[in-house]
Amino acid sequence: MSSSKDTKSRSQSWFGHSGKSGFLYRSWLKNQGYPNDLFDGRPVIGICNTWSELTPCNGHFRELAEYVKRGVYEAGGFPLEFPVMSLGETQMRPTAMLFRNLVSMDVEESIRANPIDGVVLLMGCDKTTPSLMMGAASCDLPTIGVSGGPMLSGRWRGQKIGSGTGVWKMSEMVRAEEMSQEDFVEAESCMHRSKGGSCMTMGTASTMANMVEALGMSLPENAAIPAVDSRRYRLAQLSGRRIVQMVHEDLRMSKIMTRKAFENAIVANAAIGGSTNAVIHLLAMAGRIGVELNLKDWDELGSKLPCLVNLQPSGEHLMEDYYYAGGLPAVLREMAPHLHLDTLTANGKTLGENIASAPCWNRDVIKSTSEPFKPEAGIAVLRGNLAPDGAVIKPSAASPHLLQHRGRAVVFENIEELHARIDDDSLDIDEHCVMVLKNCGPRGYPGMAEVGNMPLPPKLLKRGITDMVRISDGRMSGTAYGTVVLHTSPEAAAGGPLALVQNGDLIELDVPARRIHLDVTEEELARRRTLWKVPDVPKRGWCKLYVDHVQQAHLGADLDILVGNSRSDVPRDSH
Repeated sequence: MSSSKDTKSRSQSWFGHSGKSGFLYRSWLKNQGYPNDLFDGRPVIGICNTWSELTPCNGHFRELAEYVKRGVYEAGGFPLEFPVMSLGETQMRPTAMLFRNLVSMDVEESIRANPIDGVVLLMGCDKTTPSLMMGAASCDLPTIGVSGGPMLSGRWRGQKIGSGTGVWKMSEMVRAEEMSQEDFVEAESCMHRSKGGSCMTMGTASTMANMVEALGMSLPENAAIPAVDSRRYRLAQLSGRRIVQMVHEDLRMSKIMTRKAFENAIVANAAIGGSTNAVIHLLAMAGRIGVELNLKDWDELGSKLPCLVNLQPSGEHLMEDYYYAGGLPAVLREMAPHLHLDTLTANGKTLGENIASAPCWNRDVIKSTSEPFKPEAGIAVLRGNLAPDGAVIKPSAASPHLLQHRGRAVVFENIEELHARIDDDSLDIDEHCVMVLKNCGPRGYPGMAEVGNMPLPPKLLKRGITDMVRISDGRMSGTAYGTVVLHTSPEAAAGGPLALVQNGDLIELDVPARRIHLDVTEEELARRRTLWKVPDVPKRGWCKLYVDHVQQAHLGADLDILVGNSRSDVPRDSH
């Protein structure tokens, strides 16, 4: 074992001193009962834990961390668990996205400031995955991701109900007077029925777990094993073993998260019918690791590819079914002709080696490329005078008859106005209109909340109308569905054209042509711009720092001061 120890590791810059400094660093940690030989040069593995009782998806991470520690000890490493702020999408206001960049700073500075040689990221709920990946990428140490896994399938009165997707559907049924409030409340206890685990639909949490695996930043099968399945704990233990070897091999994130790896992730996102949120998160992650990635790549590499996975919200099944059918390895094997199979992954093998014999056990859940679930279903990037820097739409979750549409704008200046007016039967709106929501982007909310899938007016729901074209500068949950144009950039609060839209303006959506157009003359828009006023901005704290430095959606909504790789150089001594 002594031959594998590295006396020049980062951690030995703390623990390897023979004088006062070494005494300080070792002695205070020994108060937890660690024996002297744990400080002898073996790799110190930081376990970055996002456990919190306020983050239900990550409620089992204390146990998961213990299995990681087992693996680290077995491989001759020294595991040290550390907490970071946990982003519970289901509880946090105004939106967990407001704090994604803050947590990435927490992760980055925690790693850099401490005696850590390699990192295991425990992540599950939506924003915990990109925030941890972004922060770790800024340090570029050997790193492996361990996702918490999805919850068990929701079951209510003999039918499957999925996280988020069921909420959106049933809440509209209540508003249309097709479902009682009592039944709605009863379904609450039937949708989420396992301790820990993220949304079991192909929402953002499941999408980002798939993205981590597609990038090569986890062991195979990480994305889909249910949270309560014993195989999730086995994978955590194996990941603990593997990270120690990654340190010995100096297998850093930058060697895995290459341009080719990001292209693989874009292909995978199309094939799984992944969330639009993956766009904004992968752009930010690429910016941290130093890979050039932009919206154009999403359209050119993924938009014409088929969706193979029949999962809610685009389809029928849930993540538990997806795992039993073969999970991401089975999907990637189908998509192999579109992938860079030579990319390196965290287990030391290439992506091609990992998926070479991956079986599919259920073709109703994971389709073949010859008979896909939906053709040309990747993320589509729209441009036009309403979105000069781009907007996105998820065709697989949209209504085909609305993908080419022209309608009259019904404008809501902010989310409060939407809530105040949407249930009013006197609202001048019909199914041909285009709903427009402003001031929900990175600066405007602030934080770019998941409010883009606006509820439809009850008077239309009662007539059987279930979808309309909706446009905003915000996001929507990956569990949501509908013909919803999102991430319109520049946003309204930054003076983008969306800020100038008025009731009655005609808007044209043409997804096949990748076009979104506001039918208003440039002269009229210029006149309106002279009347536009910059919204008030926060005056203190994180919100002020965020609004002052956040980039627009098409750049990943990272802070401009965080873009780029800051490495993991050892800071100066503290005493």
